[in-house]
Amino acid sequence: MTHLRGVKPALTRDRDPLTKAPPAPKYFTTYAKSEWKRVMPRLIEDRIITKADLGGIEDFCVARGHIREIEDLFRATGGPPDKVLFGMQNRAMQTARQLAAEYGLSPTSRARVQGQTEDEDDDNPLEVA
Repeated sequence: MTHLRGVKPALTRDRDPLTKAPPAPKYFTTYAKSEWKRVMPRLIEDRIITKADLGGIEDFCVARGHIREIEDLFRATGGPPDKVLFGMQNRAMQTARQLAAEYGLSPTSRARVQGQTEDEDDDNPLEVA
């Protein structure tokens, strides 16, 4: 298995971004819907999400929903966490963190998006085509 390491390419504003958030998918749990409603305004505002990206955002919201649901189960039992559930929650957290970075939902990736200026479409006389 090959791992690509090094500097991630800069996130760029898309040429055909969504301008309005679609409704949350009907199959979402309450927690996943809450996450969708929380992140979609930011993604729309940053102009980095298109229709093609919605599957990844759905995955992020589902993972965040699973994290919260498992946490509810831990609280309900009152005892030490179930090892299997803990593993599931840990994997969901890792997945959510990776997807958050992919879509500019982490502080570092958000800084990469915000660091770009609105004038980035202007022709650069020093740029070689």
